[in-house]
Amino acid sequence: MSRTLVHWRNRLPRPWDFSADMESLVNQFLGSDQGYFAQGKNFAPESNIVETEAAFAVSVELPGIEPDEVKVEVHEGELVISGEKKSETKEESKTFHRVERRYGEFRRVFSLPSAVDREKIDARYDHGVLTVTLPKSEKVIPKQIEVKKLD
Repeated sequence: MSRTLVHWRNRLPRPWDFSADMESLVNQFLGSDQGYFAQGKNFAPESNIVETEAAFAVSVELPGIEPDEVKVEVHEGELVISGEKKSETKEESKTFHRVERRYGEFRRVFSLPSAVDREKIDARYDHGVLTVTLPKSEKVIPKQIEVKKLD
């Protein structure tokens, strides 16, 4: 007959952490970034970064923002995308029952690899999505070399 030993400390109840338990409870009911408690958080648009053989592409979701309201800069090894998503103006005839859409200024900063050709960076805006294409410099793009057979 074999028995496993359980340390006596593992049998004691864990101490109660009120703030952690309350945060967990609120997140369970409202979601971690939903509802009333999220109103003070900054607006940060979501993004994807994709790499191909020839370039990197950063796409950022910016619905409700006009292209001329977005600023794209490259300096000191970073791609900086910034702007502001303006809130709807409140009208006296409207009663808001729920406000989940976020508004405010945003600034996303992405570190650039040193292999980017800064002179060929391109930014395009289509249906609320900004895509910044960062071509790789010629020195890092793989070059296929033909192998010739000697006769």
